[in-house]
Amino acid sequence: MSTGAILAGVAALAVGTFAFRLIGIALRGRRELSVSAEKSMTTAVAVVFVALVATSTFPRDAGLALPAGVLVAAVLAWRRAPFVLVVVAATAVTAGLRWLGVS
Repeated sequence: MSTGAILAGVAALAVGTFAFRLIGIALRGRRELSVSAEKSMTTAVAVVFVALVATSTFPRDAGLALPAGVLVAAVLAWRRAPFVLVVVAATAVTAGLRWLGVS
């Protein structure tokens, strides 16, 4: 694939993304969504977020260090620990396991 084709694809996706956003802003005030549609959109956001976390947490052939760090972060967040503590603990666990060769 040539550089020009890649740049054209990126440009087309950028234009399409901004067009959808502008259409959404323009139509939001004109249309009322049903309660079921609002609920479906809320659920869809959660599903996409969980899918993003899952694909980022379990990359191919990455070992157990990253999932262990995410597990520590999830437990601390569930226990309502301060955000800085969650991030530092997850980073420390992941780095420690990688340093020990568990990666």
